[in-house]
Amino acid sequence: MALTITDATFDEVVLKSKQPVLVDFWAAWCGPCRMVGPVIEEIATEYQGKAVVGKVDVDANQEFAAKYGVRNIPTVLVFQNGEVVGRQVGVAPKQTYADSLNALL
Repeated sequence: MALTITDATFDEVVLKSKQPVLVDFWAAWCGPCRMVGPVIEEIATEYQGKAVVGKVDVDANQEFAAKYGVRNIPTVLVFQNGEVVGRQVGVAPKQTYADSLNALL
């Protein structure tokens, strides 16, 4: 299951992770986000132990969404060693997210 990441936990969970991290910036009212949600959950299950997969609710946690220029949701960012190495805005096929993690493993 994807981790719930908040402004308070972002630094520890994402920026200090030794593994690649995929972060879904979303909101409950966002229709496309609801389409991406189950795909992110599948990725979280498939990459358990190999990568960190989490979700940030942008309504409740705006600090890092603003810091990384998330203006449209869903936006999925991929981090490695605390740096953004991938960005996908809008709905994409599951393979797009998988490929971005596979490139780092």
